[in-house]
Amino acid sequence: MNEWLTEFGMFLAQVLSLVLILGLVVALVIRMKNESGDRPRLRLEELNDNRRYRRRRMMMAAKPPGARKRMLKGFRSEDKAEGKRGRKNDEDPTPPVVWVLDFHGDIRASGTGRLAEEVSAVLNAAGDQDEVVVRLESAGGLVHSYGLAATELDRLREAGLSTTVCIDKVAASGGYLMACGADQLRAAPFAVLGSIGVVAQLPNIHRLLKRHDIDVELLTAGRYKRTLTVFGENTQEGRDKFLDDLESTHALFKQHVATRRPDLDVEAVATGEIWYGTQALAKGLIDALGTSEAYLVERMKEARVISLRLEPKQRLGNRLGLAISRGVEAAVARGLEVLENSRWQKR
Repeated sequence: MNEWLTEFGMFLAQVLSLVLILGLVVALVIRMKNESGDRPRLRLEELNDNRRYRRRRMMMAAKPPGARKRMLKGFRSEDKAEGKRGRKNDEDPTPPVVWVLDFHGDIRASGTGRLAEEVSAVLNAAGDQDEVVVRLESAGGLVHSYGLAATELDRLREAGLSTTVCIDKVAASGGYLMACGADQLRAAPFAVLGSIGVVAQLPNIHRLLKRHDIDVELLTAGRYKRTLTVFGENTQEGRDKFLDDLESTHALFKQHVATRRPDLDVEAVATGEIWYGTQALAKGLIDALGTSEAYLVERMKEARVISLRLEPKQRLGNRLGLAISRGVEAAVARGLEVLENSRWQKR
């Protein structure tokens, strides 16, 4: 009898386990199906409220425990009084709004699509007195990708909105192509700017292939359909044409910068060099020094500062992959940090 009960219990446990696994699989499939149709979520964050909350927390932390309760009551009274003033002054002109966008560019400027939608959202809601602040960070990349990103930012100026670009770390090459379209361009003292130039490179293994009696046939229709190749033998005519194309692209880059910053001596800075913020200010590449945080804190004195970001819904598989990727990246970064710090340890 006991043996039969044991076998029955094991059978029941197996059935329950199978049902549980099937239930989890069905739930995951349903969730992934629902998530695939979700629209991007618009996240709005009022930075004035965040700063006010942190300031109050710091003020309370600096007081002895006995005084914190009285201070908290004072804060509540302030909030009630402010609410009453707001209801009384509903007909007063509303303060201007500073809309904050973020752009972190990779070599393909893959965030351009999201930036375009965020710009459209701002244009639908912004008033005449509002300002748009773009916190930009990019070392540049593909010409056509950053050309499109710069054009999306131009929409703000074309709509008559005051635009400020803040650079805390880097806006070089395609990054500066985007940044120079702002009404005001600010950068941190050690931010890297410039690199107004064009570069292209590709390997050529024709001699290696020839050494091993390997021929590569490259057939084209059109004299300059292919100028330089990886496998074939490159000609001087092809090199000259390739250089002409680079010069043409460089000329478009310079024209873009000159149109948006007419007081800048473009020929003097369009050498492909980079400069730090303090040097860039002296050369006219930017208008002022300072970090984005300092500028936004200053604007909070007279305006509402609202951060805007479109966040696409991530499928479960994508979220798991992203979590694994971040874990590996963090581990590699930590390993490199340990190796770097070991150079300064005493032996």
